[in-house]
Amino acid sequence: MSSFIPLLSEFTIVLIILLLILIFLITRIKIVPQAQVFVIERLGTYHTTWSTGIHFLIPFIDRIAKKVSLKEFVVDFKPQPVITKDNVTMQIDTVVFYQVIDAKLFTYGVERPMSAIENLTATTLRNIIGDLELDHTLTSRDFINSKITAILDESTDRWGIKVNRVELKNIIPPAEIQDAMEKQMKAERERREAILRAEGEKKSSVLVAEGQKESRILEAQAQKESQILRAEAEKQATILKAEAVKEQKIREAQGESQAIEMVQKALADSITLLNQANPNDQVLALKSLEAFAKAADGKATKIIIPSNMQGFAGLATSAKELFSDMDASGK
Repeated sequence: MSSFIPLLSEFTIVLIILLLILIFLITRIKIVPQAQVFVIERLGTYHTTWSTGIHFLIPFIDRIAKKVSLKEFVVDFKPQPVITKDNVTMQIDTVVFYQVIDAKLFTYGVERPMSAIENLTATTLRNIIGDLELDHTLTSRDFINSKITAILDESTDRWGIKVNRVELKNIIPPAEIQDAMEKQMKAERERREAILRAEGEKKSSVLVAEGQKESRILEAQAQKESQILRAEAEKQATILKAEAVKEQKIREAQGESQAIEMVQKALADSITLLNQANPNDQVLALKSLEAFAKAADGKATKIIIPSNMQGFAGLATSAKELFSDMDASGK
């Protein structure tokens, strides 16, 4: 019984030792979470970089030098005093977006990386603003952001850091400069308002003048068309009047021609009938006297009466012969 107790004590001690060793080994198992890496040193020298997963740390030989997050960081640095090219002092605060891309360089490249980035940002910003005047500084945020980002990204490569973006958060000029800028802005707005008002009045005047011009052109065109229509109407009326006069003269001439023709025809018919009737000397004498009476009826006609009345018989005989000749020629 007495010999069993020492054996039990030794077994318990061994079990406890084994349990402690097991616990110690379990504590040497490391799990690297997502978006992190562990920098491992072996015997005080950089050995490897653990990525996401399960790893075993050799006791007394390996140690975790640094746990590095691979997420993107946003650091808001306090305002920095800068002087422009035209000797205006202003306060500018910046926001830096950066990410660790090399855990080894980040661990061994620089002491206190955030302080290094802040100081580098301040000195770079002063160099850039020193080459710009106040007005250019206030209107060149994109230019300043791009330039400072490029410089910081190049300078931090040896630290295992990539600067993705740098933004100027606030640009605060002195109070008197702000007051002068506000007055200048107010004057500029008033000037633009005056220019816009003048341009509006000018455009209005131009539109009114163009409207009057267009109205006068339309009125002149209307008058011209009216005159043309009036002239065409007068021309048509003149043509119709001339045609009417012409038609009237033609009809009058045709009527006179028909009248003359009828008179001549009647005279010819009377001569024909007289010849056919074979008148004697007494009838001819009688006709001669009728013709003589008609001829004597004219106011301007002068009649010479022969002393020998027998001449009437000779005149009647001559008339008969003349009628006979005309009748013969008519046939």
